[in-house]
Amino acid sequence: MGIIQSLQCRECRKEYEPRFRYVCEECFGPLDVIYNFPSNIRKNTFESREKNYWRYFELLPIADKNNIVSLNAGFTPLQQGNRLGIRLGGMKNLFIKNDSVNPTFSFKDRPAGVAVSRAKETKLKAVGCASTGNLASATAAHAAKAALPCYIFAPSDIENIKIAQALSYGAEYVAVDGTYDDANRVASVIGDSKGIGIVNINMRPYYVEGSKTLAYEVAEQLNWHVPDHLIIPVGSGAMLNAICKGFEELHNLGLIDSITNLKITAAQPHGCAPVVDAFKKKSDEVIPVEKPETIAKSLAIGDPGDGLYVLRRLRQYNGIAEEATNNEIIDGILILAKTEGLFTEPAGGVSIAVLQKLVEEGKIDRDETVVCYITGNGLKATEAITSVLPKLSAVKPDVQTVSAMIR
Repeated sequence: MGIIQSLQCRECRKEYEPRFRYVCEECFGPLDVIYNFPSNIRKNTFESREKNYWRYFELLPIADKNNIVSLNAGFTPLQQGNRLGIRLGGMKNLFIKNDSVNPTFSFKDRPAGVAVSRAKETKLKAVGCASTGNLASATAAHAAKAALPCYIFAPSDIENIKIAQALSYGAEYVAVDGTYDDANRVASVIGDSKGIGIVNINMRPYYVEGSKTLAYEVAEQLNWHVPDHLIIPVGSGAMLNAICKGFEELHNLGLIDSITNLKITAAQPHGCAPVVDAFKKKSDEVIPVEKPETIAKSLAIGDPGDGLYVLRRLRQYNGIAEEATNNEIIDGILILAKTEGLFTEPAGGVSIAVLQKLVEEGKIDRDETVVCYITGNGLKATEAITSVLPKLSAVKPDVQTVSAMIR
């Protein structure tokens, strides 16, 4: 199983015992899991295993397989986007990594599942998160499977529909009279004081490890070849950073060839694109967006915790940062649905819209192998596109009348 060597500060490199901690005591930098990986891992190690992300259990931060809390998430389709590629001007090697088909219908099943498994292994009495959407659902579902109490911290004025899925799993809604930042602060204090594993706060070093499986799967699904270009939607930036870490680990293990030519694009929505703004200004400072305004609610993180590290990854991997307007996001959702039969939430629309923009600007070669990450299901945010869909009109139940309408 995954053998954790230490938790290491991403800034000053100080190392700590892998206990219940998440920031460096010296410089307050974030902590990452460092492993002693087994020396006998080969490409065929994973071939006959279960079709979920726990097939890579040696590379994940759980010591005892009995502590794994699995909903069989992961190993989602890597679908070749032939019709979409034609629509975008003749792209020959476009692939869609479709994480909208996970058990709770988003990529968040990956980090939430790893964090809840770690909470079970370290015998925490409860878990929770600060979230109003996908993470709340994923955490609550895994908590239900683990028989752990789950607390969802969110503003009190949130619409019930946004947390209905999470509550259906038995989670308790802690309705904070304030903003999302207030809910996040309360979750942090309560988690530390009561020993509750808040997956995206005090469990964060382990939580983000789940997202790196998005790199493992793409590499394996491409027969252990490295794609030329990745299009990754960015909210907090943790997923992009984790995907890069995943490819680096595979390279260090000798499972894939050089990754020096890999290109990364960070895709954000206009109205909440602080990383894009910093990248285009060639700045090292990510200035928070106080009031995000975008239909891509799952990416509307005005102060991205890993924003600085996304900028560093973009420099490391010949990267690009680009944004998409609401109209471009809607077009991206509809283009993907009409060409490939995949219905994504607005975060995926951001990925498709940015992909289209980069192809049109000549920043992506049509012969490149491109992987575009689709992170959530469109059924979670139908309100984003209802205004542009055809309006329904009644017709009399007369065969001749209806026949005349059908071309």
